[in-house]
Amino acid sequence: MKKWLLMIVSSLFLAACGSEPDGPPISSFNYTDQHGDSFGSADLEGKVWIADFIFTNCDTVCPPMTYKMADVQKALEEEGLDAEIVSFSVDPEVDTPEKLEEFLAQFTEADENWHMLTGYGQKEIEDFAREEFQSLVNKPDDADQVLHGVTFYVMDREGRVFSEYNFTEENVVGKITDDVETLQ
Repeated sequence: MKKWLLMIVSSLFLAACGSEPDGPPISSFNYTDQHGDSFGSADLEGKVWIADFIFTNCDTVCPPMTYKMADVQKALEEEGLDAEIVSFSVDPEVDTPEKLEEFLAQFTEADENWHMLTGYGQKEIEDFAREEFQSLVNKPDDADQVLHGVTFYVMDREGRVFSEYNFTEENVVGKITDDVETLQ
């Protein structure tokens, strides 16, 4: 009996440890948001936030991803949970602040906690996504579409990835809301 109890307690302990972020915080960044204002990691210090990668000219996954992120935003508001949303453009040479603002307005009117970022070069965002989020971003030469991941990243108050979800995952809104509540 003692062995079984010890195994159960050990399993629960290991499972709990497995959910803790163990990587370093992402590197500092400072870019331009959809209002033309400077926004970066310093603005997120001590805050829970959710990140994704999108672009405004996307004709496949970005509109449904952004729609789903708007659902996340609404659910967080309904639950009284505080989190910032950061969408990094993967096509920064096309995505001006004005284009990002117009794109976001198609999905939500509440943009005070949603920061759509641009103001960097293509190579920089490709390197940033790969190094900080282990995510592929690649814009082939002479193409108007960008290859990128479809993941939502829940970030803890130290700027570390706490959890990540494919935006099509079942109950992704509920899972993200639960994670944000855990991190509050």
